Amino acid sequence: MSKAANTKPQSPYEDAGQPSDAGQIIKTIMVFLRMFMCETLVKRIMSMVLISVGVSNNRVTELTGLCDRSVRALKKSLENGGISNLLHVGGGGRQGKLIDVEKAIIEEINKNNYHTYQQIADMVDEKFGIKVSPDTIRRLVKKTALEN
Repeated sequence: MSKAANTKPQSPYEDAGQPSDAGQIIKTIMVFLRMFMCETLVKRIMSMVLISVGVSNNRVTELTGLCDRSVRALKKSLENGGISNLLHVGGGGRQGKLIDVEKAIIEEINKNNYHTYQQIADMVDEKFGIKVSPDTIRRLVKKTALEN
């Protein structure tokens, strides 16, 4: 028997001085990807890759840190082909009170002589029936000043 037959084959990562443990490799890839995208998206992408190669849900959770429920939802979406919105992160917040009347408020501000944010907030309540704080008005004015 030859000497080569008795030796255990080495991983290509061991030859390059890199860790041979798959878990450590995945964690290293995730650290790298975090330089380019948010942590949630990194976890989701890595989970999809692991699910697609047949890794168990528990192991995916262990390797990526994504909760078990999210892993099951990803797996179901991948099986059903509904992956179009899997890379979307965020949203879900409440729509602002003033979104439909912002332009009208700014026009009203430009037409009349208002000296304080409180006066503008009172005007918004009177004309549009929307109760807002002076801080909300300040943010609206700041936002529209940056857009113009």
